[in-house]
Amino acid sequence: MSVAVNNSGRKMRIGVVCLLVAATALSACARNRKDAVSFNGFFFQSRAEKVSKEERDHFTVTVKKVSQDFDGAKEAGRHAGVSYCIAQYGTSKIDWVFGPDDEGIIPSDDEINFEGYCRP
Repeated sequence: MSVAVNNSGRKMRIGVVCLLVAATALSACARNRKDAVSFNGFFFQSRAEKVSKEERDHFTVTVKKVSQDFDGAKEAGRHAGVSYCIAQYGTSKIDWVFGPDDEGIIPSDDEINFEGYCRP
């Protein structure tokens, strides 16, 4: 009888852990969607990353799903760059090597890429 009690207790603990993991994952999704910013009515997945540890001021931006709205995607890229510079240096000043205002931006695989430097 004690074996049956131990097995049911273990199953209950596993069930509780699974429930907590699922609740945490769902709450993170809701928070991300709430904090998401739309551009021209569309949401874009964008990411700004430093080029190297030595040069945190030098960064690249990638924006996905550009085919939804090209102008909105460019603004999403600008927003990602500004957010990165504010988080790293407390400034929104950027010297773009290749940025959202440049002519000749050509999407590749439904993505666009920018490069810039944060300037305090």
